[in-house]
Amino acid sequence: MTDIDVVVAGAGPTGLTLALGLARCGAGVRIIDKSPEPFAGSRGKGLSARSMEVLEDLGVVEEILAAGFSHLPQRRYLRDKMTFDADPYADRVPTPDMPYEVGVMIAQWRTEQILRERLAEFGVQVEQSVELTAFEDSGETVMVTCADGERIEARYLVGCDGGRSTVRKSLGVGFEGESGSQGMVIGDIEVDGLVGDRWYQWIRPEVGFVALCPFPDSRSWQFQGVPFAGFDDQGRLPEPSLEYFQRIFDQVAGLDVRFSNETWLSTYRVSVRMADRFRVGRVFIAGDAAHVHPPAGGLGMNTGIQDGYNLSWKLASVLAGTADESLLDTYGEERLPVAEWTLEVSNAGLARVVESMAGEDSQGVGAGMAPDGHQLGLAYPGSSLSTDLDGSRTGVRAGERAPDAPVTDAAGTAVRLFDLFRGSHFTVLGFGAAGAPVLRELGERFPELVKCFAIDVDLVDDAGHARSGYGVIEDAFVIVRPDGYVALTAPLAEGDGLAAYLGQFAGEMLPIRAR
Repeated sequence: MTDIDVVVAGAGPTGLTLALGLARCGAGVRIIDKSPEPFAGSRGKGLSARSMEVLEDLGVVEEILAAGFSHLPQRRYLRDKMTFDADPYADRVPTPDMPYEVGVMIAQWRTEQILRERLAEFGVQVEQSVELTAFEDSGETVMVTCADGERIEARYLVGCDGGRSTVRKSLGVGFEGESGSQGMVIGDIEVDGLVGDRWYQWIRPEVGFVALCPFPDSRSWQFQGVPFAGFDDQGRLPEPSLEYFQRIFDQVAGLDVRFSNETWLSTYRVSVRMADRFRVGRVFIAGDAAHVHPPAGGLGMNTGIQDGYNLSWKLASVLAGTADESLLDTYGEERLPVAEWTLEVSNAGLARVVESMAGEDSQGVGAGMAPDGHQLGLAYPGSSLSTDLDGSRTGVRAGERAPDAPVTDAAGTAVRLFDLFRGSHFTVLGFGAAGAPVLRELGERFPELVKCFAIDVDLVDDAGHARSGYGVIEDAFVIVRPDGYVALTAPLAEGDGLAAYLGQFAGEMLPIRAR
């Protein structure tokens, strides 16, 4: 058997998150990318609040916070009149159950750099200039062929190789949808004439929309534009250039602001497509390889990060022998509906943005925000991994995000539930001292699988934040998955039900089968 467990093709945020999640569990990972250098652009510049929780679990959140803006004011102009100048999320503050009330504005290249540095701590380096050209799934392993003739045998392959994914195309997976008519421009430039303390946006309904977003400790800004004219007979925009971007800006904003020192420029048409399957045998796809959609709401990179996070703990469990391979079917079961939601809301958001830009009361990019753009409400209630046992008396339900809460451990040290969740284990919380014996038995029976904590015994919830966060009406048990979602809720009388559920991940019970 090969000593390479997983080949990850594509070293963007999705592939890096997946590789990091696997590497920290001890899996043998190779992450390859056909580009000779890491991506140098700011493209996906917004991390959602839920992605921040993921990145905290992976051990990089402090670096992310230091490199980005968490509350960046926006200034909007309609023609030459300023119509808005404020932080649109000024009223959102951290709460005991929600430590990241908003996301972070950070250049994608910087997010990738931070993830690569963390991955290197586990001895895994991104292999640049290594292009996957073909693969063969034997049923036992996957043989990957690279452009230079190298062949890599692994137990699994994951294609995180973007919207033009070689892996997806080779699988023959459908990628239904359309390339829309909306053209957009984006790039990284240096700007003279503005102070980098705002996300500036200008709308001139007769001409188009432009925006400039700064980044901390950098002279580079992200320029975005939606021109309403200048398309050729095929509906294409001109080739990207600094001069073209400057011309669009001058036409829309009409200010004495000069661009220089471009590092990355792109023009494109919005596409809306999704794969019909995320797994074929031992091969998976994730991120843009599985779904592409409009940038409205800033959900693309975040959905890919959470794809990788979801798949990583499941692959790690199967590779470690603690779960049946059918657990991997739940990746598509859970992430396909999320991708469908993302396409729906981002497409609707783009329509609102375009409509807004053509009017006299435009909200700029704010018109495209999704109802749950922070992604804290995304859940897997219909998953075969989500179980609420009869009599459960908690407000939180299986499949939902597990809330955070400040508590005190037995030594009197202040800790957070997120601190206890961090890692590749399941966490069992018992609310009430009466559940402590059951938790001790579970800890002894599944020592490598779970960490168990009795609220009122192992942890003190003096302020009641844990009970209120989980909506505990009567003493109860809650099992939290390695990815921070609730797996099971149960009354104290259902200790056997907890053991049966966890046994599925320890080879004791019938394997989980996706519905």
